[in-house]
Amino acid sequence: MSTAAEHIAAAEAHSAHNYHPLPVVVASAEGAWVTDVEGRRYLDMLAGYSALNFGHRNARLIEAAKAQLDRVTLTSRAFHHDRFARFCTELAELCGMEMVLPMNTGAEAVETAVKTARKWGYRVKGVPDGQAKIVVAADNFHGRTTTIISFSTDPEARADFGPYTPGFEVVPYGDLAALEAALDDRTVAVLMEPIQGEAGVLVPPAGYWAGVRRLTEERGILFIADEIQSGLGRTGRTFASEHEGVVPDMYVLGKALGGGVVPVSAVVSSSEVLGVYRPGEHGSTFGGNPLACAVALEVLAMLRSGEYQQRACELGDHLHHELALLTGSGAVTQVRGRGLWAGVDIAPEHGAGRQISERLLERGVLVKDTHGSTIRLAPPLVISKEDLDWGLDQLRAVLSA
Repeated sequence: MSTAAEHIAAAEAHSAHNYHPLPVVVASAEGAWVTDVEGRRYLDMLAGYSALNFGHRNARLIEAAKAQLDRVTLTSRAFHHDRFARFCTELAELCGMEMVLPMNTGAEAVETAVKTARKWGYRVKGVPDGQAKIVVAADNFHGRTTTIISFSTDPEARADFGPYTPGFEVVPYGDLAALEAALDDRTVAVLMEPIQGEAGVLVPPAGYWAGVRRLTEERGILFIADEIQSGLGRTGRTFASEHEGVVPDMYVLGKALGGGVVPVSAVVSSSEVLGVYRPGEHGSTFGGNPLACAVALEVLAMLRSGEYQQRACELGDHLHHELALLTGSGAVTQVRGRGLWAGVDIAPEHGAGRQISERLLERGVLVKDTHGSTIRLAPPLVISKEDLDWGLDQLRAVLSA
């Protein structure tokens, strides 16, 4: 197979159609740019939904992976390995917490958080067995496992996958009064995203996140922040929760933690919460493996410098300033987001989000649509201002056409 069309035809014929990718076949990549099988270059303005915060093939991360590949890649948790303790220690320190439970994917980490909250509710809070309740937000996206889609409000995620897992209550995102009304003696946790990425980069009203923290503290309920997309520099802070001075009881992390090299996720919390586990009660063969820990340790070192958070802050201010001008032109109805992350609602007369994404693809820019009229912009934090401006120029050109 030498052409993009041949690759796409083979994929359509032999892979399940659980995604609807844009018609580009990536063969190589570096930094903020990718090259397809026919030699065409594209500016990546999606960054793997924040998995590529540090860009494609970041030299520091690739070097860390190569060095570990020459030593040991997998032991399983049946044994200790020499990267594990340091990874757990440094990630706990970055989060200001005590214990880490490493997994692989974001969805796996969310499942772990759900199980942890329930066990904590029974063992520590004293909720009667089988009655634990977790409150979540409408329009959430936490993954696609059977349990997680059970509390999704997206019909595409839920349809034909029942029966659904009980034990969840959904409240409107950003409505503090609705959240307060949903909390009761059986509530063990509130699980939410500080910014809802899949929903279109929805930022809650000012004070909401701090209000959730206050309510959960008053009621003795775990506050679980899903920072899989929003965390690790994307919004201009290490964690999006920091914008309101909030430290949750538990972070759920993934995507950028693996540096775009390997899947790495983790649940990070206190010893009181994660200390409820005993051997055999939860696990993952690849969770916390040596290769994953080696790459993630380099990610943590890069985050400690503050360089990437600062870049996201400065370039994010520029991004939102330029997008606001498009709103004034009438081509864009609304822009939301924080840092180097934006949801852009396209005026209907200019086309649906998918159409805009396809037109940008023709001009050498990769973005992704969501919920019909919205495109998401989340370039790697290593993107240059010049490349960012070029990408925005292509968006202007598409909308003016």
